[in-house]
Amino acid sequence: MSKLIYYVASTLDGFIAHEDGSFDGFAWDDEVVSDFFNDQKQFGTVLMGRKTYEIGLNEGKTSPYPDMRQIVFSKSMSTSPDPEVELVASDPVEFVKALKSISDKPIWVCGGSEIATQLLKAELIDKIVIKLNPVVFGTGIPLFGSIPKHVSLKLVDQKSYSCGIVFNTYEVA
Repeated sequence: MSKLIYYVASTLDGFIAHEDGSFDGFAWDDEVVSDFFNDQKQFGTVLMGRKTYEIGLNEGKTSPYPDMRQIVFSKSMSTSPDPEVELVASDPVEFVKALKSISDKPIWVCGGSEIATQLLKAELIDKIVIKLNPVVFGTGIPLFGSIPKHVSLKLVDQKSYSCGIVFNTYEVA
């Protein structure tokens, strides 16, 4: 069974984007970007919500991760702008349960927080990798929505960069 990994950038106060979905203010560092692209090579599939996918789509990127199977969860999109991007209108939880059982590589939950919250509630997320940025937004889109129960995490790896970014890797206990 494949591991499901929520791999996401966050502010110190727990936001993955501003309220309008933009994410300006996150630090940019060549070493961090290089490590991020190397980390992506482990994944066979990337999962996105419509709002996350549309960030790249608005910049003309119809297939943002061409080396992976790309799945976008959306009830409002009727057709995919790219043949490499699969649209799924069904329940993400049931879809991911089936996907985990047949995938041979880890699965990346790229965003957004609504999908991640549903998958965490269903106890499907195995690992959380947070690229913690040295910035505070004060308000915005949170890492997770409301989780009705306590979820314990175990820190299994940490890497810091001179620009102030820290990658924290947690296993879901």
